[in-house]
Amino acid sequence: MPAFPLSKPLLSSPRPVLWSGLLLSLGVAVSFYFAAAQSIEHDTSERFRNQARNAQYSIASRINAYADVLRGVAGFLQASAHVDRAAFHAYVRSLDLEHRFSAIDTINYADYFSDQQRPAVEQTWRGRSDGYPPFAIDPPGRRPDYTVLTLIEPTLGYRDKAGLDLASQDALAPALARARDTGLMNSSGRLISFPGQPQHSDLGLRLPLYRADAALDTPAQRRAAYLGSVGIGFSVARLVQSTLDDMPWHGVRLSLCDDGDAAEARPADAAACAPLFDSQAAGVGAEHPAERFSTVLPIDFNGRLWQARFSAPKATLYSRFDAYLPWLAMLTGFGCSMLISMLFHTLASSRLRAIKMAKAMTKELRDSQAKLQLSHHKLRRLAAHADQIKEEERKRIAREIHDDLGQNLLVLRIEADMLATRTRQRHPRLHARARSTLGHIDSTIKSVRHIINDLRPTVLDLGLSAAVEWQIAQFRQRSGMVCELIEHQCDIVIDDHGATALFRVLQESLSNILQHARASLVRVELRQHMGMLSMTITDNGVGIRANSRNKIASFGLVGIEERISILGGQCSFSGSPNGGTVVSVSVPVEYLPDPAYTGQAVA
Repeated sequence: MPAFPLSKPLLSSPRPVLWSGLLLSLGVAVSFYFAAAQSIEHDTSERFRNQARNAQYSIASRINAYADVLRGVAGFLQASAHVDRAAFHAYVRSLDLEHRFSAIDTINYADYFSDQQRPAVEQTWRGRSDGYPPFAIDPPGRRPDYTVLTLIEPTLGYRDKAGLDLASQDALAPALARARDTGLMNSSGRLISFPGQPQHSDLGLRLPLYRADAALDTPAQRRAAYLGSVGIGFSVARLVQSTLDDMPWHGVRLSLCDDGDAAEARPADAAACAPLFDSQAAGVGAEHPAERFSTVLPIDFNGRLWQARFSAPKATLYSRFDAYLPWLAMLTGFGCSMLISMLFHTLASSRLRAIKMAKAMTKELRDSQAKLQLSHHKLRRLAAHADQIKEEERKRIAREIHDDLGQNLLVLRIEADMLATRTRQRHPRLHARARSTLGHIDSTIKSVRHIINDLRPTVLDLGLSAAVEWQIAQFRQRSGMVCELIEHQCDIVIDDHGATALFRVLQESLSNILQHARASLVRVELRQHMGMLSMTITDNGVGIRANSRNKIASFGLVGIEERISILGGQCSFSGSPNGGTVVSVSVPVEYLPDPAYTGQAVA
């Protein structure tokens, strides 16, 4: 367990921790202040833009309502063959302009007639007063055609305009002709100011009027059916001011300007947007742009594009809570950060004590781990030494049995065989006893050979390949299974210690297959390649289970791992249920026993 170096001045004294906590708290408090201020500014800006869009919609709706009024007047005039001033006055009065359309100043009708029709028109209107001044076409003079104002309501402030020839005005004549030929409503792009009446600076809408039963498919047909035009004039100031009064804030500034025909591309050198209205006098509200909310929205005025610029001081839109919230957020951030800093200081002190205890425990753990590793190393050396001694003892016992007991049994068998031969003719009963003794001696010799092979097969002296072939033959004879040997080299060279270990691995693997695998086919493969000797034992049995290696009192696989580990090799066990088992081991051929594992290394 690694020890972590600590900065002793930082953690041993509380003063640096407290100062760093104070600085961190101040930084967090400032961050909270600016975050709250930006959030409030963003929310207020969104509310301002929403109110501006509502005002935009309100202005557009009122303009559409005024256009509908104009269409209604046109329908009224078109429905009657001739409308006198009294009827027109009654109709306009029924509209209740003062309460329903307070921005409309005037509704008028301009009669279109040719110069040949002029005497008849003058005769018609000259004898009628109805509150109007004596009828006279203004300006005087003869022209090919005329578009003269004949009906004006309300007359207050506009009665002297009766008789005005609109077509005589150079700025208005082309618009009237275009409206006549297209049948579309025409709007003025500039304020119409009346001399001596500056309060009556209005915008006008005009709609051409045709005979009700006439075809209007082509410009020529429209000219032939043209009767005149209906118009209204409304005050932009009253139209917009009522919308501003509906906004929840005071001090909002709205300026309107006309940007020209919306369907035509605006040239780069075009004049600036023509001003129409400004809710505040020049110089008022000249704060820095950063101190105001501002947005520009478009308004469609009968095909002309208006630019509506809404602006308001930020301080006007903020509530009292909005003004105090950033400071409250700053105090909250400072307080919370200081509490966290104090908690960190407490935890740091506790961590110091815990680290001291952990260091002591780590030292004890390391000492115990070192002792355990040394003990484990000694146990492995002892196991290797015990295994070496066991093999040597087996080899010695097998050699002594073969040399002593085997030779004695062989001499005894020769003597018994001679006795049986000599008594065959003259002593039948003695001959029978001699033959029986000879059979017992043969059985004993066979048992001795089995004991010798179990201790250490003498075929190991002929090499690993011969020992493997012998063991496989013994396994076939004992189990009845099909067992195949696949050798890639016939001249496998390995020392006696390694050959014995691999032979014992093969013995243990075949014993496990016979006891547990329930297999019908076993394949043993020997391969020597690039200084490594590998042996693979494969069966088609039930497969190895996941917990087989950890089963109590089962040391077969553990013994295989230990033998191969002593040789400096590797081993693996793989298999799946009903898929068979594969035991694979590999050892270096150049292996020489480590003196640490020999008998001489152990006292």
